[in-house]
Amino acid sequence: MIQIRRTLVATMALAACTLASGLALAADYPDHPIELVVPFQPGGGTDAVARAFAVAAQKHFPKGVVVVNKSGASGGIGWNYMMNAKPDGYTLGIVTVEMVILPHLNLFNRTYADVTPIAQLNADPASIIVRTDSPYKTIEDFMAAARKEPGKMTIGTSGNGSIYDIAAAAFEDKTRLQFNRIPYQGAAPSILSLLSNQLDAVSASPGEAAAHVAAGKLRILAVMANQRLAEFRDVPTLKEKNVDLAIGTWRGIMGPKGLPPQVVQMLKTSVAEIAKEPELQNTLKKLNLGYVYADDEGFKAVMARDNQAFKDMIPRLKIVTN
Repeated sequence: MIQIRRTLVATMALAACTLASGLALAADYPDHPIELVVPFQPGGGTDAVARAFAVAAQKHFPKGVVVVNKSGASGGIGWNYMMNAKPDGYTLGIVTVEMVILPHLNLFNRTYADVTPIAQLNADPASIIVRTDSPYKTIEDFMAAARKEPGKMTIGTSGNGSIYDIAAAAFEDKTRLQFNRIPYQGAAPSILSLLSNQLDAVSASPGEAAAHVAAGKLRILAVMANQRLAEFRDVPTLKEKNVDLAIGTWRGIMGPKGLPPQVVQMLKTSVAEIAKEPELQNTLKKLNLGYVYADDEGFKAVMARDNQAFKDMIPRLKIVTN
């Protein structure tokens, strides 16, 4: 009996120390800069969302948020880095829709259940983009040319198994067309290749091409959305052209699994306030990146929904994974 009491007292003491330690951590957090991992190269939409967030976060995190790019494996390298980090709230990451795509292609051995969602900040549809000097003035022109020479036309994507690779494959599936999909390490390098005349088209979000569209160098033929975008009113949806396809990305903030509850609560509260900052919303609008906010539970529901959708979709698509 005495031994049992001693064990119980020791257990309670350890629990009290753990709680005290957690409360102390929460009280001091953050006392040095937070690292925000972007799993793609600089210049793309995900990088832009991260940097806009970091700037808007300055008044909420006085020690600052440092954006770190760790690209490769369609996001897998950056996410592994973040997920393997010490769960103390000082290493966070930008999660994108690829988190619920790659596991179904056996390209990532972890799932959205292995992270701590904090908040969703963005959502954008995919689109088909060409140069303005391209012979394809409309999506009908583009589809007609592809139908004449199956497999010849090249479409750049943001990597094997990335959302824009999936979007291009889904476009093939819905139209019964065949393209030569060329993977890059992010949308930004694929767009640069399009600009240098190395590709016929690119599958990416409208926002990632917006600056080049405004400069008269690129043309968006169609968006894969349920309705036209306010920023691109002249661009039709695929659904208007009798192609029943709406697909795109989302982006948000996450942390490793096992974050202390007090830190999670502080992050949720702070990120909710950062998301309201006019500076963040105005920057995303200026970059033509869609602002969408959801808290941790709402974001988790989005992940679960799309995880099931891609689990059902991917088996019928011809996705190259090597």
